[in-house]
Amino acid sequence: MSTALAQVQASIAEAEIRAGRPAGSVTLVAVSKTQPWGNVAPVLEAGQQVFGENRVQEAMERWRDRREGLELRLIGPLQTNKAREAVGFFDVIETLDREKLARVLADEIQRAGKTLRLYVQVNIGEEAQKAGIAPAEADAFIAACHETYGLTIEGLMCTPPFAQDPAAHFAALRAIAARNGVEKLSMGMSDDFEIAIAEGATSVRVGSAIFGARDYQAT
Repeated sequence: MSTALAQVQASIAEAEIRAGRPAGSVTLVAVSKTQPWGNVAPVLEAGQQVFGENRVQEAMERWRDRREGLELRLIGPLQTNKAREAVGFFDVIETLDREKLARVLADEIQRAGKTLRLYVQVNIGEEAQKAGIAPAEADAFIAACHETYGLTIEGLMCTPPFAQDPAAHFAALRAIAARNGVEKLSMGMSDDFEIAIAEGATSVRVGSAIFGARDYQAT
């Protein structure tokens, strides 16, 4: 078994206990984006079944012939011209962040006749360089997803600002979810997933702690 994967799984289990959460209540999303297959294969062979990818085309090339039994999540920005492929290939899209994308996804989901799990990405730190709906606009956007576009929003996703205490940002995302009746929270990465679990994360997106540093040349 992948030693790094086992260590992350153990840390998640310990964080669940500390937070008074049921065992297994937090899903580990292994962030395989940009990793060479030689890094990913041992993690897959060790039994990891949920993976996060940043780009539609890269994910399709990597997983097309290995798709069975896996849950694949799109955790990178989605361009509307890739929506049809994304809807057809992924189980979860975590980066719904604007009405134009909501409209296109609604059309593509109806056309495909499939159920797709959707998360709204919130720019919780209101950082200019990051995607996501502003926290002050999140309530109205979630309502529009439901009422205008007929989309079911399963969860919210965020990435807190670097070098700031993430706990307050995670708590803010949890508050948005609670007042909008959204059940799932995708928050926490390699450096802060234990804090995220304490703040209510239902899934954590862990890459470097499992795979090591990213290889940006790899597909």
